[in-house]
Amino acid sequence: MILHVDMDAFFASVEQLDHPELMGKCVIVGGTSNRGVVAAASYEARKFGVHSAMPMYQARRKCPHAIMLSPRHKRYSEISSFVMSTLESFSPLVEQVSIDEAFLDISGCASIYGTPLEIGRKIKDKIRSSVHLTCSVGIAPLKFLAKIGSDLDKPDGLKYIKIDEVEEFIRTLSIRKVPGVGPQTEKCLDRLGIRTLGDVKRYSEKQIVNHLGKYGVRLYELTSGIDRSMVHSGRPVKSVSSEETLTVDTLDKSLLKKYLLRQAEDVGRQLRRESLKAGTVILKIKLSDFTQKSRQKQLMHRTNASEVIYRASVNLLDAYPLSEPVRLIGVGASDVSPKSGPVQLTLFAQPEKDTCKWEKIDRTVDAITEKFGRDSIRKAALKDDE
Repeated sequence: MILHVDMDAFFASVEQLDHPELMGKCVIVGGTSNRGVVAAASYEARKFGVHSAMPMYQARRKCPHAIMLSPRHKRYSEISSFVMSTLESFSPLVEQVSIDEAFLDISGCASIYGTPLEIGRKIKDKIRSSVHLTCSVGIAPLKFLAKIGSDLDKPDGLKYIKIDEVEEFIRTLSIRKVPGVGPQTEKCLDRLGIRTLGDVKRYSEKQIVNHLGKYGVRLYELTSGIDRSMVHSGRPVKSVSSEETLTVDTLDKSLLKKYLLRQAEDVGRQLRRESLKAGTVILKIKLSDFTQKSRQKQLMHRTNASEVIYRASVNLLDAYPLSEPVRLIGVGASDVSPKSGPVQLTLFAQPEKDTCKWEKIDRTVDAITEKFGRDSIRKAALKDDE
């Protein structure tokens, strides 16, 4: 049996916890300017149609009396640590998938903590008593069903899908609730007359794959009750990123490069903190019409040097012809691995030959900012940034 634990409206709930005068009121956490997006909304605000990832100007329009708050990530991380420690007291196999949700494999835990339903209730009670917040729990023999279950009866929900109930649950499950089925996939399936996960069985696996590509294989397995994904504790980092919605849409590449500089420093810092190096740099752009574009560049040498990441992202931006103003820009690093290990040597000098120099500089800067604060030293190009 696998459990999926999801904290209820986490950021907004923490704000209501720390500020009791906000209890029962519409609270929206996110970028407070009209250019920002909603990170979390209290259930009072959700009744007005506000949800996470919604542009803030839309949230204001739907719920004009809501209380808008900027995120306090340090506080949320503090509460999250308590929650994850609580989960680890029930099972050694805990996979944290975000700051407010995690999977647990409770195989073999029955003799200590009772039935799956009893374990779910004990987890909810312990989280409530330790951090004074509620969570929703999904319990199922398949990982994807546990995640779906935790979302069925929010807030403070508890859904237990027993082994003998899986087949019927899958047969009637709305296709839009299946992880990986986004708006475009849903439209494609709708044209085939597929409304539930069970409807997929009306077609052969080959037919589904022809329409959906590689994802069709997984979807066909899910409809047969097969989920090969396991709960992995201590899951390695696969990528890191940093992005920002601009104050005003722009075509000015010199301004965009300033954002890239700050984001590259953040990405490099994240890699160094985890003792990782990246082999690929990714540029992400969202245009004013909300279409999203990404470009990537494979590096000759893995690195966690912010300067090298910045140069690669600038090269990608210079090569991209901007036809529409940019609304959001971001830098990512993927193909990561531990920084120690063998390095492929080259016969000729490469543009990344100064990677080691920049990595040494970054380590020195990290040591200074760790002791005196992040604003104690910064690039001259960012000196006017607040």
